[in-house]
Amino acid sequence: MTTTEKKYRNPLVTVDILIEIKGAIVLIERKNPPQGWALPGGFVDYGESLEAAAVREAKEETSLDVVLQEQFHSYSEPDRDPRQHTVTTVFIATSSGTPKAADDARHLGLFNENELPQPIAFDHGKIISDYFRYRKGEMKKDIFSYS
Repeated sequence: MTTTEKKYRNPLVTVDILIEIKGAIVLIERKNPPQGWALPGGFVDYGESLEAAAVREAKEETSLDVVLQEQFHSYSEPDRDPRQHTVTTVFIATSSGTPKAADDARHLGLFNENELPQPIAFDHGKIISDYFRYRKGEMKKDIFSYS
């Protein structure tokens, strides 16, 4: 293939949501591959903001209305999703509702740092670990390396 015939590909944009309820976070057990437990989230639709996608995905997968508290971090390692290269922006959100598994979620649960289910899909184990470090007071600049 010559340079002029090169096909350009870009990473797909996704969102993931750390939903806090009573000191725990919501994780879903995925119906579809890759199997395992994951943060609620998914692909951003064309014409949709990251924030709107996060609120929509939370509702679709957990039946919860969430309030986004902050944008936590973006994760972009090319192998973070075994299906394709994705870039995710992770939000921290709160909800006072009762979560119910829906859409792509087979089951869901509320989990604390020391009670995480296995296996955890994608790079969500790292995201969750980073989140708990942050919640314990560690600064983002110390959690995330930009070099």
